[in-house]
Amino acid sequence: MGANGACGEVATQRVRPLLGTFVAIRIDACDGDPEASFAAAFARIEAVHRAMSFHDATSELARLNREAAASPMRVGADLWRVLCASLALARASDGGFDPTIAARLVHSGHLPRPDAPPPDLDATWRDIELLQHQSVHFHRPVWLDFGGIAKGHAVDRAVAVLRQHGVHSGVVNAGGDLRVFGAAQETVHVRDPRDPGRSLPLLQVREGAVATSAGYFSNRHGRSALLDTRCDTTLGHGMSASVCAPRALWADALTKVVLVDPDGALPLLRRLRAQAALIDSTGRVRTLS
Repeated sequence: MGANGACGEVATQRVRPLLGTFVAIRIDACDGDPEASFAAAFARIEAVHRAMSFHDATSELARLNREAAASPMRVGADLWRVLCASLALARASDGGFDPTIAARLVHSGHLPRPDAPPPDLDATWRDIELLQHQSVHFHRPVWLDFGGIAKGHAVDRAVAVLRQHGVHSGVVNAGGDLRVFGAAQETVHVRDPRDPGRSLPLLQVREGAVATSAGYFSNRHGRSALLDTRCDTTLGHGMSASVCAPRALWADALTKVVLVDPDGALPLLRRLRAQAALIDSTGRVRTLS
């Protein structure tokens, strides 16, 4: 690092606990002050965390779950973008990706019970209406949770901020949901379903994002946090799904669609210019593209 604070071509990394995991940001090349770039990128991730935390009763998401069934509520840009993407994926996957999964995760003990009206047992993502001026209305009470997509959105926003601060090349990694940009290249490792303590090199990525979902560490009382809400079955037992896409938001969310129905996910993967890899309990890798 030079005396003027510019990082040039020297790799620099910072790590902070955010989004329920550890977020690592690596800057490989930049024109400006790397510390200012780190601060701005982490602040952007913190803003996403504050808006979409299911655990925080003061978050914008918590307020939406409390109030949107009574009257339309206007939301901020982050929540609006993620909600729009979530509903688009829910429609395209026929509910394979389901942002109203929270009620089931509360029942299984994976999420705390919120201070919000109990969800209607027959309510689905179809009961969410997007109105003008970033307003949202629930036709019936539902509980939204964006644990399957918010990390990817936060990673994308952090990359945008880094670029605005003159960072040309680097990596943002939120607990395995990562995006690589510029000249940087990253070897992506995933956990071996046969031995989750061991990692396997899966691919190398440049100018793209990768995310992985699996059931090895999300089990509670024998149930995974990964669910197909259409038939209330758990997913990811003894296997993992990794998706490579141009944006981390799509990579993050598509891992759940792939786990629900690998073959049915193919048209959506192609539409979003994504590829997937499934690793089963024997270590066999199946690619989808």
